[in-house]
Amino acid sequence: MIKKILICLFVMLLCMFPKVVYAEDLKLAPNAASSVLMEASTKQVLYSSHETDKLFPASTTKIMTMSLMFEAINKGTLKWDDVLTCSAYAASMGGSQIYLEEGEQMSVSDLFKGISIASANDACVMVGERIAGTNDGFVKMMNEKAKELNLTNTHFMNPTGLHDDNHYTCALDLGLMASYLIQIGGDRLFATTSLYDSYIRENSAQKFWLVNTNKLLKSYEGADGLKTGYTKEAGYCIVSTAKRNGLRLIAVVMKESEPKVRNQEVSQLLDYGFSLYENVILFKKDDIIEKIPIENARQKSVEVVCKEDVVYVKDKSAQDEVTYEMNYTNLVPPIKKGETIGHILLMRSDVNIASFEVVSKDDIEALTLPEKMYNYFKAFV
Repeated sequence: MIKKILICLFVMLLCMFPKVVYAEDLKLAPNAASSVLMEASTKQVLYSSHETDKLFPASTTKIMTMSLMFEAINKGTLKWDDVLTCSAYAASMGGSQIYLEEGEQMSVSDLFKGISIASANDACVMVGERIAGTNDGFVKMMNEKAKELNLTNTHFMNPTGLHDDNHYTCALDLGLMASYLIQIGGDRLFATTSLYDSYIRENSAQKFWLVNTNKLLKSYEGADGLKTGYTKEAGYCIVSTAKRNGLRLIAVVMKESEPKVRNQEVSQLLDYGFSLYENVILFKKDDIIEKIPIENARQKSVEVVCKEDVVYVKDKSAQDEVTYEMNYTNLVPPIKKGETIGHILLMRSDVNIASFEVVSKDDIEALTLPEKMYNYFKAFV
């Protein structure tokens, strides 16, 4: 009897003090060759596994293609209503396509639908040729942008993701690419990537129905993008993004065995992020952070404001405190309204976790030479 009581007490103690699961023991997306989960704006990595392994990206390549397209649109060198003409080379693309014919004309807006919804290889080449003049020139731009974004495990051979042994990237680089695309694409990007289906050639006899390759749009709360991919060599890949309660996450899995597993495991990553983390807004865009004195200016001080929301990702269960430091790099007048004058550095345990630009709230005029001399004389007297 006593022995039975002791056994019961032991079991009760085990239940009261369960085994601790440490972060390094956590294994999410176990079937993926590589994975990463990050917050979109700060690029803070919340989970990763083999995230720098070089792998074939398949059509997730098109995240870079779309990034260069949005850059051209934001610069004004390409417009949504521009009508492009399909070359013989663009029309010859295999794989996913919208069956463009040589000489066929289509607007940039419809081509973007083809790329982002149906993963159209022919549309990618058509847009790339318009931006860079040639397909090879566009691929060169892709690799230059990869260097600019510090994507150290990435090299492109084409804008489509069709297999090439020298065409590779990694889960971390794909997450960083996606963060950049979200930054420059904004609402216009999500207005299209969130569509489960749409049409191109609507006002013609060749009306064409597009169905999104990203099935999470219908199955995962908050999902609104971004890009799937598959080739025999790459396996099933996805770069997915979702937003809940102000927190936008990017999740990447590469080289999965089948679409169902890919979607389940990327959803698992997103669930993990949304359950454990939250966004904290320290300052909102245009908030005045402080007023600081400035020399040799007609104004005695400059009001320092946020160029964008200053946010960081917080573990909901942690008690760690985030502080901030100001780092000014440009306080020499004249300073224009909205001009960057420094950065606000977010610090956690003396480690810089994020940096945001700060700008001048108003124009700051410089003193003229006679005004400076008068001030020096007045101070001397």
